[in-house]
Amino acid sequence: MANPFNRVRLFFNETLTELKKATWPTRKELRESTVVVLIAIIILGIYITLADFSVYNWVTLLTKWVRGGV
Repeated sequence: MANPFNRVRLFFNETLTELKKATWPTRKELRESTVVVLIAIIILGIYITLADFSVYNWVTLLTKWVRGGV
């Protein structure tokens, strides 16, 4: 039976080798990407908030119509 610790050590060594081959972004690229992501999150949050508000109001209106409360 093979020693499981040797397999773990081999895995981590191969992982480190692959990470050294990776191209890492510069600080400027990282900052710009972060700003893009934050702006996208804000836009998506606003869209979801408006969609939720609209659906809630439509469901409330339709519920009142069905119950005859209008």
